[in-house]
Amino acid sequence: MSDDRLTLLRAFEETRETSAALATPLTPEDQTVQSMTDASPTKWHLAHTTWFFETFLLKPFAADYKSFNGAYEYLFNSYYNAVGEQYPRARRGLVTRPGVEETMEFRAHVNAGVAKLLEDVSDNRFAKVQQLMRIGINHEQQHQELLCTDLKHALSFNPLDPAPYDAPTKARDQGKPGLGWQSYDGGVLETGIDWELADFAFDNEGPRHKSYVAPFKLADRLVTNGEYLAFMEDGGYETAALWLSDGWAQVQEEGWRSPLYWREDDEGWSAYTLHGRAAINPHAPVTHISYFEAAAFAEWAGKRLPRENEWEVAAGNAAIEGNFLRPGASPAPAIVNGATGGLRQMFGDCWEWTQSPYTAYPGYRAPKGAVGEYNGKFMSGQMVLRGGSCATPEGHIRATYRNFFYPHQRWQFTGLRLAQDA
Repeated sequence: MSDDRLTLLRAFEETRETSAALATPLTPEDQTVQSMTDASPTKWHLAHTTWFFETFLLKPFAADYKSFNGAYEYLFNSYYNAVGEQYPRARRGLVTRPGVEETMEFRAHVNAGVAKLLEDVSDNRFAKVQQLMRIGINHEQQHQELLCTDLKHALSFNPLDPAPYDAPTKARDQGKPGLGWQSYDGGVLETGIDWELADFAFDNEGPRHKSYVAPFKLADRLVTNGEYLAFMEDGGYETAALWLSDGWAQVQEEGWRSPLYWREDDEGWSAYTLHGRAAINPHAPVTHISYFEAAAFAEWAGKRLPRENEWEVAAGNAAIEGNFLRPGASPAPAIVNGATGGLRQMFGDCWEWTQSPYTAYPGYRAPKGAVGEYNGKFMSGQMVLRGGSCATPEGHIRATYRNFFYPHQRWQFTGLRLAQDA
């Protein structure tokens, strides 16, 4: 097998092993439960990512491949209408069979098929196989993050505060972190992926284009739990003037008074984590907040959320390093240490809400076929987030990466960084 094929196979195997490692500490019951329509069971994530490789890679390119179970084409299709009908998303937690054991057999069957395909595929078809495998690998990495966040949501309802993963290694807390500001001149600047320079990127990251960016300032770190507590204690959730209209309606309807997973008792504020219940650290980034909450905090602070092109301009020269997913350790935002003087926490810890709606860049066209349903058809009613989180696999993120969620959603590791006009 050639070096490029071996490299691709290793990347595939490492990704598949990471998903399996995330599921290893979980019981079959943990892996089957579904807590809300937005979330999916662990077992479904393991099966759907396998379905992706079978559907888009093995069935079209491996002539002698035999499907593991024809019914899975319907059962584990997420939203690809070009492929066929899908089992209702809200009922995924009712699928007790296949069980965990059979799901892992499905994964092993497809893993073997992919390895054989890389040995057998002709050179003139390898480029297309390579492209689809890279999409599939990155797709599975996205589902590793969703696996963690969906699992956290499900287990948070358990009064026993289950702890499937070990607590992350603690950094020495040096006290309240300083806050500095980085200034940017702005101008007509380029953002978006340069396809000629990219090894891989999703279609929604391009094309590279110019836009006007007014001079602005960006906070050099994320907003902390302690700062968000001050917002809460100052009546942030009771002050309608701070909120967007839809956000205020959401607060009233849902009774929000704190970020998701927070609870107050005689010992103070704590939050459910995947290593059990833990006291709120005032120096760690606030997370599990909606766009509405992020915008209200920014209004309270006399600042605003960054636009996505501002964030990308600032992140363009930042090292892609940070607090990312480590299998076996609970994904959790880390405290920020160090003096001001440069951007901190641009990658990892928590996704940063921007004030930019998720829309197409100038010149964007969704790819043809079912794979074209991956991003383009969701460009309506959602907001862009940047930077990755503590549940994002290392190596998955880039400065041009565009995540997107609806403004009311907060079960992801979502937080904020402040911005202001210069």
